[in-house]
Amino acid sequence: MSKRDELITKYAADLKDKCGMKPDMDLLTKVTIGCGPSIYNADAATVSGSDTSELATVKNNFLIKKLGLKDSADLDKAIDKVMDTYGRSNRNKYRAVVYYMLTKHFGKESAY
Repeated sequence: MSKRDELITKYAADLKDKCGMKPDMDLLTKVTIGCGPSIYNADAATVSGSDTSELATVKNNFLIKKLGLKDSADLDKAIDKVMDTYGRSNRNKYRAVVYYMLTKHFGKESAY
């Protein structure tokens, strides 16, 4: 099993156990691949739910640039909802899992 496959398995477990979602493995794999090499870097692989600059990066680089959404308060609300779903007290919020949930939230699976 490759390192990426191991990470995808870990992300699927997070979606199931921490977020109460049944993951679409095909989409999760595509989102993970879309994250590129950042998934292998301990700092870049996670999203800090309390760091406003980190959340702004998620909004600008992922929601606006990757998914093609227009900047609005809805984007901030969606990020907030995902952070609540993942669990604010959960220290390791994996970037691929956050991106997966945002993709599902906005119905933008076609971006992958």
